[in-house]
Amino acid sequence: MAPPRRTLIVANLTAATPLLLDEVKRRARERPTSFTLLVPAVESKHADWTLAEAIPMLERAAGGAVQGLPGGADPFESVRGALEERAFDDVLISTLPKRTSEWLRRDLPSRVKRLGVPVEVITAAKEPLRASPVTPGPGPG
Repeated sequence: MAPPRRTLIVANLTAATPLLLDEVKRRARERPTSFTLLVPAVESKHADWTLAEAIPMLERAAGGAVQGLPGGADPFESVRGALEERAFDDVLISTLPKRTSEWLRRDLPSRVKRLGVPVEVITAAKEPLRASPVTPGPGPG
């Protein structure tokens, strides 16, 4: 049996949007996959998702644990550092719509591809609404 695919998710304002959660579900159903969420610390007028808020939602979508990595102010350098530190099979970049995405304006997906890793981009159709963190219910037992 093949080892699990290792996917690095790069997201900030879109870290727990339905489009990304659906993609994580699809990938987890397709084959065993371990996910790591990298949240670059980018400046924004909007409140950003934190790892603590986004990871539980991603874990429900993945059906298992999701690791979290805080990133620095430069998204590209954050991704490059994560790829140097750990082995990933692919990178999933979740962005805002094209008209507002600083990452797309800076051509982040193409720059990451040049690091030698397959990249897929999930682009939100519209600005995400900021949701309240979900409090997990009581566990078994």
